[in-house]
Amino acid sequence: MNVPILSIGELLIDFFCNEVNTNLKDGQSFTKKAGGAPANVCATISRLGGSAYFSGKVGADPFGDFLETTLKDVGVNTKFLVKDPTHATTLAFVSLTEDGQRDFVFNRGADAYLAIDEFPLETLDTIKIVHFGSATALLPGAFQHTYFEVLKVAKQKNCFISFDPNFRSDLWKGKERDFVELTLQCIAYCDFLKVSEEELMLLTNESDLNKAITQLHLVGAKFIAVTLGKNGTYFSNREHTFLIESISIKAIDSTGAGDAFVGAALFQLSSLPDPHIATLSQWKDIIQFSNKVGAIVCEKMGAIESLPTLDEVLKR
Repeated sequence: MNVPILSIGELLIDFFCNEVNTNLKDGQSFTKKAGGAPANVCATISRLGGSAYFSGKVGADPFGDFLETTLKDVGVNTKFLVKDPTHATTLAFVSLTEDGQRDFVFNRGADAYLAIDEFPLETLDTIKIVHFGSATALLPGAFQHTYFEVLKVAKQKNCFISFDPNFRSDLWKGKERDFVELTLQCIAYCDFLKVSEEELMLLTNESDLNKAITQLHLVGAKFIAVTLGKNGTYFSNREHTFLIESISIKAIDSTGAGDAFVGAALFQLSSLPDPHIATLSQWKDIIQFSNKVGAIVCEKMGAIESLPTLDEVLKR
């Protein structure tokens, strides 16, 4: 039986410019999508048949209602979602130019204001897997304090802690060192760390994969998965390493693939008696399954809309 998983972080609206090779100044048409890495993780878990709770803050406005409905529609429990009557829902606007550059405007709103007294710490007595994967939580604000307090309490209560730093260069321009320092503080508490190859190099300033992974094990991470895109995932449990290749696909949109990978991994870990002591053999199965889920998401447009069911994954 899969135990419940709680994910804490941002839930926001992404507005994607529909015009090709157009900046935000000239863009006229935008498509509204639910966004936020922790929310995508929750949606993946629920879509696969697991039990997922989302904790975060949106505005008490139509966008917040849309986001709540989107999560509920895929089976995510939103009892810990807070609606802020004072601050509007966080919005992000994105367009792509011909050379692949992003034009990005971020209007941060309600997600920055989740206070520690709005998070039900007592739930950590019963929810034993907690995912920290917020792209915005480490930015200055009330939520940063809440994020670290929940992380500390989860560790004290021996929860299995999953962490994905979700580095977004648009949010940390000129402040990359701040991001690294804050992220290393989080890694000191985590059991399962998922990073991209780019994030691994940023955090360690080391180009050698094994040396970089060793650094992060020394910081505190017990299990580390480095996603390598179409090349698969490299995994380490301190004593052993292995590479699991990805399945062959025709990629359309990679948005949310990393979040789907994490959600799939946590879904499987939630069925183990104690994920803290998952064996190497179990991890090989977990990574192989998670690679499939992440790849399948790339075959369609949209992070949540493209999530597969468990049956769809098992047929691949």
